[in-house]
Amino acid sequence: MFTSSSSPNLIGQSIFYQFKRRTIFPDDTYTYNLWKIKAGVVRTSTWLEDGSIVTLGVWGEGDLVGQALSKMNPYTIECFTEVEAINFSWQNEDHLTINLLSQIQQFEELSIIRSSKKLDIALIKFLTWLAKKFGRQIETGYLIDFKLTHQDLAEILGVTRVSVTRSLKQIEEQGIIERLSLSRILLREEELWYYEI
Repeated sequence: MFTSSSSPNLIGQSIFYQFKRRTIFPDDTYTYNLWKIKAGVVRTSTWLEDGSIVTLGVWGEGDLVGQALSKMNPYTIECFTEVEAINFSWQNEDHLTINLLSQIQQFEELSIIRSSKKLDIALIKFLTWLAKKFGRQIETGYLIDFKLTHQDLAEILGVTRVSVTRSLKQIEEQGIIERLSLSRILLREEELWYYEI
């Protein structure tokens, strides 16, 4: 069932749900159900026998997520920001092929990022990927304008939180990023092209 941190609304003929930051989407009860993200950022993940979280993807506006697109069990969808999403049956989705291609491409991109031998390079590549997908360009670079904790970054990259904290400090001292208030990150524009996948 939906928790108190999600609520349905009716706009025109579309019903969508609003979720607060850090809310876990309700389990899909139907094999063909998907969520279409209308606003916000979510992470899909599973976990290993030892409880370690494995990030499957990070998704935003226009993306489709749901158990029907994955063989992972358990499978969770967690809100990184406040989120608006529509729940529907994929059998009625006209653009399913495009979204499936997006799923495959993101998996490949994140696999390449996580394969970097040096954590600082993996972290910069991931921040570059985030800046391209979710960031907005400002005068001095690209702003990743939602809160990601060091633990979030560690889980996505498959490393320890302590390692992420150390690497963030190093790349900040090199002037590649600037950490702003509310855990936002500014990636310098001149660094973006070099670390693109």
